[in-house]
Parts: sequence; structure tokens; C-alpha cells
Amino acid sequence: MEVFATALPALNDAFAMILQPHVLGFLVLGVVMGLCIGVFPGLGGIAGLSLLLPFMFGMEPVTGLALMIGMVAVVPTSDTFASVLMGIPGSSASQATVLDGFPMAKKGQAARALSAAFASSLFGGLVGAAFLTVFILAARPIVLLFQTPELLMITIFGLSMVGILAGRVALKGLVAACLGILVGTIGEGASSGALRMSTYDMPYLVDGLKLVIVGLGIFAIPEIIALLRRDKAISDRAPLGGGWAEGVKDWWANKWLSMRCSLIGVVVGVIPGLGGSVVDWIAYGHTVQTAKDKSQFGSGDVRGVIGPESSNNAKEGGGLVPTLLFGIPGSGSMAIFISAVALLGTGSIEVGPSMLKNNLDFTYAIVWLLAMANVVGTLICIAASGGIAKLTEIRFALLAPFLFMIIAFAAFQSRQEIWDLVALFGIGLLGILMRRFDWSRPAFLIGFVLSAPAERYTNQAYQIGASRFRRGFEEGIEYIFSPIVIVLIVITLLSVVIGLRQAKNIQAEGAVAAGSKRAPMVFLLGMTAYVALAYWNSAVIPDFARMDRVFPIFVATIALVGCALLVVQMIRSEESAAIFADREAEEAADNVHGLWATLAWFASLLVASAIVGFILALAGFLLLFIRIRAGKSWGYAAVYTAVGIAFICAMAWALNRDFPPGMLQSYVDLPWPLT
Repeated sequence: MEVFATALPALNDAFAMILQPHVLGFLVLGVVMGLCIGVFPGLGGIAGLSLLLPFMFGMEPVTGLALMIGMVAVVPTSDTFASVLMGIPGSSASQATVLDGFPMAKKGQAARALSAAFASSLFGGLVGAAFLTVFILAARPIVLLFQTPELLMITIFGLSMVGILAGRVALKGLVAACLGILVGTIGEGASSGALRMSTYDMPYLVDGLKLVIVGLGIFAIPEIIALLRRDKAISDRAPLGGGWAEGVKDWWANKWLSMRCSLIGVVVGVIPGLGGSVVDWIAYGHTVQTAKDKSQFGSGDVRGVIGPESSNNAKEGGGLVPTLLFGIPGSGSMAIFISAVALLGTGSIEVGPSMLKNNLDFTYAIVWLLAMANVVGTLICIAASGGIAKLTEIRFALLAPFLFMIIAFAAFQSRQEIWDLVALFGIGLLGILMRRFDWSRPAFLIGFVLSAPAERYTNQAYQIGASRFRRGFEEGIEYIFSPIVIVLIVITLLSVVIGLRQAKNIQAEGAVAAGSKRAPMVFLLGMTAYVALAYWNSAVIPDFARMDRVFPIFVATIALVGCALLVVQMIRSEESAAIFADREAEEAADNVHGLWATLAWFASLLVASAIVGFILALAGFLLLFIRIRAGKSWGYAAVYTAVGIAFICAMAWALNRDFPPGMLQSYVDLPWPLT
């Protein structure tokens, strides 16, 4: 009864909190932004939230949450457009939808597939929100018992899951997670302030890399480059056909399948690190296994759309469980969400046990917002379907510079320096290579996000544990190996064993054909060299700051062992083995332009920004890109450039932001926005 006495007022306060006109307005705005992001293949919730991250500083908590939840909730719905209309997975959570959704579109049943998908997504999202409501109510008393050792173990559990269950080659997922952790340790150490992989001669790295840059670089840049290299419209198949009502009837006829797949989505979402990478494949496999007639799957069976779409929306509710209760991201987008919440208001809100204890009303506000966003998102998706289908006919060469302009602007907001763009370019190149060689990017990102709490909990547990052991051995053991810690250790070991057995069947970012031995081996050796350098850099930290070297050395040691084992596997394996996955081999026929020629355009923007400042460089970049790469007239390019510059300046003015200057601004006094 005490639980209900605490929760019911919080539920009521949350409901009153979000039923304010301006909060509902921000929710709708987030839904619309999520719809726009989800339409473009590969961007997804991670890129969308990364774009929002710079604008969360000091924003009123409830409005900021409404904006973010609106975006997160609708992306798994809107990414269906790309999967059905283009045959390209809109995100990692909509890969399985392509198998039957795209064949339905080719048969003229796109509207039927989309309506079935939207109905399934709405139902799955509501199931996820309902589960989150009940689970928070039941789990809150247990979560409040968690101290530092318990939080450390739940962090290790999250890292172990994301590393093991990140691809067909388990070691690659583990090394990717370790690499993300090591990148997250760049800068001053948390304990004594010792520098790691940085120097005061380059102050930019002393504070480490910001999440907005890493998120955009690892996910958004690689997908934009991949689509741009094909140099064609996203889709050549806009007509939707009829069958909107038929799709809803299909969902109703398979409502129990939708229920089962929604529950699968919730359960998979709860497990840190799994999320969208595998949930649709698990749901699709269940759909096929439980169907009596399996003959139409892969050639346009509507059940192949209903199953995955029910699960990938439900997973958002499940993914919020470890995110809100423990501060452990249930997916890549939840990793960004954690950091964004900390920026809201005065910074007093922090996900984890403290949120359940001190901000239970905000916790339930997130639940209500999630449910409402699913309803609003579904209605907008249905209403906007015709226009969105036409949008996909635009050549991507006309969309890419606009998207890159927005991404660069978002990256600049972290520190307002030209080095923000350098870091974005560098991390983007790493993301391109990880995508090419099938190294788990979600594992890298979640490793990066968890690096700070993992190190903090490790240091705190060590210091408090040492103090307890000085008082008595039994007191120290009781602190470190509490009943909750023992249970978490058992769960972690079981998850690793099960994960190792299942890893070969999990394709985190789709099937990737094997290429030659040389390129994957060179990339692996490059990663090994960085890990070895990080190990050496940490090892030379003086003894007075030894706590700042323990954690990166431990992680680097695990990564080096993993890299060594991967090198041995590569030497002993045949060229056709999964370890030699290389997207370049299978995408070569579709690519009109080379990778380095495409990257050169964005490198030129970086160099020009350092010389003449961002706005002047951007104007030249847009003008020449549209004229030369897109092949449009000078007049068209000039209008495009003017609209782009006006848009970005309007954003900067509304948000009171400046643009990074170049060397020119050091010698010439120019007016805003050229300063």
C-alpha cells in the first residue's frame, strides 16, 4: 500500500505536468522532427537526439523531455517509410520489415503495408508504455537499495551484453565496446586529473570528446556518405496505392501476433545493448516459426511487417527501464537520452535510482509522454504519407549538403570551436570504417557513454571497499558481495554464456558479405595500434595519480587480448569467413563515386572553415557542391545556397549561437554571422 501511496500522487502530478499547452506543443514538435529524421535511412533516433543535445542546456525539464520523447517514440514508426518504399532499412530496428514490406510495395500494396505497420507500431508503443508504468511501480523499492557496488555490477552487465551480443563475431563486439570506453576516457582523469591521450598543448582534448560529436560521427556521417556515393534518389517508387483500411484489418486479424511480438520487444529492450539491433529479427523469426503457412514470407506477407513493427516500438518502453532505473542505456538512442536529461534545467535531474527517489513525477511524465507520442506520431505518419513518398524521389545529392550543414552546426554547439568539426570528421571516418567492416557501432557508442559511470563506480567501490576492509574483513565482504551483487554476477555470467552461443545468429546491422583479407586486417591492426597506445599512455601516469590509470589499463588489456585473438582468427580463417565482412565488396556495383572523393568535399569545408570561418566556407561549399557534384545550374546553386545560409543563420539567431571563426576573422572585423 505504501508503494501505491507514493506512486499515485506522482502519476497524478505527471499527468497534470504534461497537459500544459506548451508541453504538448513541444511534444508535437518532437514528433514532427522525429518523423523528418526517421524518413532518411540510417539517421534514426541516435542522430536525431544528437542534433537536439546542444539545445537541451538549461531547457525547462518537462518541455525538454517532451521534445526528446516525441522524437524517440516516432522514429521507429517513421523509419518504416524507407523500409517499405525504398527497400532500405530506415534504421537498424527496421531491417526485417524490408523482407516483406518492400515486396508488398512492388506489388502496389505500399499503403496496405504502411497502415499495417503504423497500427502495429501504435499498439507496440502503448504496450511498452504500459509495461514501463507497472515495472517502475514494482521495481522502485528494490532499485532504491542499489549502492555503488550494485551500480557497478549493473554497468558491467550492460557492457558485457552490448559487447557479446553485437554481431556474428562476438570478439569484434567486445573490442568495439572497449574502444568506445577508451575513447570516453580521453582527457583529465576523474580521480586525480591526470591527462590521458591528451595534452595541455591541445586544450580541446583535455575535456574529452562530447557525446553529440561521437553520436553524429559514428551513426549519421557514415549513412549520409553511403547514400551520397550512390548518387541517385532515395527511391524511385513513390505511388502508395490503396489499401489503408485493409492494412488495419490485417493488424486486427493478427492482433495476438502483435501482442506476442510487442512483449518480445519489451523484453529485448530491457536488456542493455540489444535494442533495435536484434529485436526485429527475433520478432520476425517468431512470426515465421508460429505461422502455419510460411510460403509467402519474403515475398510480401503482411505478417512479416506486423511482427517486427510491433516489437521495435515496444522496445522503446523496455529500453527506458534500464535507462531510468539504473542509468544504463538500453540502446544507442537511450545513451544520448541519458546525457541530454542531465543538461535539462539546473542539471539536478539524473537518471537512475536518484530519479526514482527525488523525481518520480518526472519519471512518470516520461511514461505518459511516450504513450501520447505514439498516438500523435501514428496519426501524423498516416496523414503525411503521400508527401513523404514524394520526398524520397529527390536526389540525395540535393539533401546531403543540407543534412551535413545541420550536423556540423549541431557539432559546433558543444564548444564553438573549429576543432569540433575536426573531431566530427575524425569520428565520422571511424564510423565509416566500422560500418564497412561490420564492427558494432552501437557497442562503441554505449561503451563511450558508460565509460564515465563505469570508472566512477569502480573508483568509489574501491575506495569505500578498502575503508570497510580496514574495519574488518567481514564488513568489507558484506559491502562488496551483497545479495544483489551476487545475483547480478550470476545474471552477467549467464548472459555472457548465452550470448556467446547466440552471437553467430545475430546480425546487428544486417548481413554483410565477406570481402578480401587485406582491408579488414589492416583496419584491425589500426585499432590494435590505438588500443596499445592508450595502454602505454595510461601506464606512464605517475603513482600519485594511480587511480586514473587503473581503469583504462584494465579496459585496454581486455581489448588487446581480444585484438590478438581476432588477428589469430583472421590468419587461420578462410577469406569467406564472417570475420572478413566488408560492405565495400557488396556495394561496389551501386556506388557511383569513391569514398575518398566524397570525403574530400567535407574535408574541404573543414579546411575552408579554418581559413575564412564557417559561414563563408559553408556558402562556398553549398554553391560548388550543388553546381559540380549535383550537376545543377549556377542559378539553382545560388538559390539553394542562399536558402541554406538563411536557415542556419535563423537557427543560430533563435538559439543565440555564434559560428566558429577562421584565420580571416583574426585580421578583419566582420559583422555577425561572419564573425
